[in-house]
Amino acid sequence: MVIIEDVAAATGVSTATVSRALRGLNGVSAGTRDRVLRAAQDLGYVPSSAASGLASGRTMAMGVLLPLIERWYFSAVLEGVDRQLRAAGYDLIVFSLGGTGTNRERVFHRSILRKRIDALLVMCMELTEDEHRSLRELESPTIVVGGSVQGVRHVSIDDAAAVRDAVRHLISLGHRKIGHVRGGGSYGLYFEVPRIREESWLQTMAEHGLPVREEWSVFGDFRFGEAKLAVKQMLSTVDERPTALFCSSDEMAFGALTAAAELGIRVPEELSIIGIDDHEFSEPMGLTTVRQMPEEQGAFAVDLLLGELAGQTPLLTPPAQPHELILRSSTGPVPA
Repeated sequence: MVIIEDVAAATGVSTATVSRALRGLNGVSAGTRDRVLRAAQDLGYVPSSAASGLASGRTMAMGVLLPLIERWYFSAVLEGVDRQLRAAGYDLIVFSLGGTGTNRERVFHRSILRKRIDALLVMCMELTEDEHRSLRELESPTIVVGGSVQGVRHVSIDDAAAVRDAVRHLISLGHRKIGHVRGGGSYGLYFEVPRIREESWLQTMAEHGLPVREEWSVFGDFRFGEAKLAVKQMLSTVDERPTALFCSSDEMAFGALTAAAELGIRVPEELSIIGIDDHEFSEPMGLTTVRQMPEEQGAFAVDLLLGELAGQTPLLTPPAQPHELILRSSTGPVPA
């Protein structure tokens, strides 16, 4: 079986140069690229199932690495990614960790590295140093959607600004007793987003001279069920209830709304609730929220990668994506 080292030996260049030449990446002279392509064809070396890809160095496939598919944000980003790729004639290859993170080794070192892709989009994941190294070895354009990863450019909203807008809305309604339903790092997958949102929450409260009471801060794990249980326990046990809750995601806000309903607490007359996302169920549930558009984030990230593959200068610092405060019926003036 012919391997990449055989092509490198036949042409007198490194395996990295062979890889770049076969993928059509920059940094390889036209003469070297021609020699590598001829040697690969003569030796019968085909790094993917599509031998025709040798001529252009393109597989016409883009990979998306994500923690799991079932969550609203991830599936919405995928919709935008798929839309743009289909329009460009590209195939989409999804690499999912399945939620537990236990098969990261298989995904990184078997699936991704053994499949030829022209570019990789990573969603909402903190990467280990070994995983960073694996991505660098791909020598393919890479971008993160949904948060920042050290050393990799990313496309996302300004999370700190989104939190400020949400909390300031509650303050503008007269609320001073504001609680927080925070997200976290299930399986270590959500990395920077929960930290940024919690820090912005604390900073915004401090800027307005408002107390942060520990008993009003509960952990909802970005999930409906966990948030519902945590909020219900908090509201039913504290000596004094908050008049408003800032939830770091809409799914947790849904849990807070349900908890309040089960306790007979009127929203917004007795408790205002606000989230972040504008989930597809936010409008029917009357949730005030800060809207982000994950489909458009995914499409924008794909456009950046496709542009780079076409020879455009890489955009090293993509601009923050838009967010917008959406007013609905779950927030109102502080109770008299």
